[in-house]
Amino acid sequence: MFSLQELLGQEQGNSAVDQISQNVGAEPSSVNSAIQAALPMILNGLASNAATPQGAESLDNALAQHDGGILDNIGGLASSIFGGQQQAATPAPQVDGGGILGHIFGGSQDQVAEQVGNKTGLGTGQVSQIMMFLAPIVMGYLGRRKREQGVDAGGLGGLLGGLLGGSRQSAGGLGAMATSYLDKDGDGSALDDIAGMAGGLFKK
Repeated sequence: MFSLQELLGQEQGNSAVDQISQNVGAEPSSVNSAIQAALPMILNGLASNAATPQGAESLDNALAQHDGGILDNIGGLASSIFGGQQQAATPAPQVDGGGILGHIFGGSQDQVAEQVGNKTGLGTGQVSQIMMFLAPIVMGYLGRRKREQGVDAGGLGGLLGGLLGGSRQSAGGLGAMATSYLDKDGDGSALDDIAGMAGGLFKK
């Protein structure tokens, strides 16, 4: 199971966890536990939606518009997600983390957050905020990896599978439960509007 420290580097990952902890009012250890449960669920959701050619193309198009720059402005992202007086070197990007989650989980992100909360002891509202922070980070990370590795739509399943350790069940029962919420509109992909929901995140 990977963490923000693995995604962002040790120092930046620890700083991000501290910012989350301060804003959601939880101990860093509990925040880390929620992150370790939520990250594979988000990846499972993206992988499920990218399992069809149409879904893979939608995700590829979204990631192609983003170079991963959000990973270098975690303070700005925190300001966008949590509000308040966050310290950021550059202005906060306009990111709708909840909107991204809604398209991944078919509008059932509250149930997903509840399940993570049950596993970690955090409240559903706290977990929801954590997941809204994680969603654009995951998209930024995937965008950077796609660009660095020259991955096209056909290779996204392998990229996501590698991050999940080759197992779609990396999140255990949580992963299977999350997958069951996907694509509630039945159009074959919940990724259609992610780029729009991300606002400036996917703008070059």
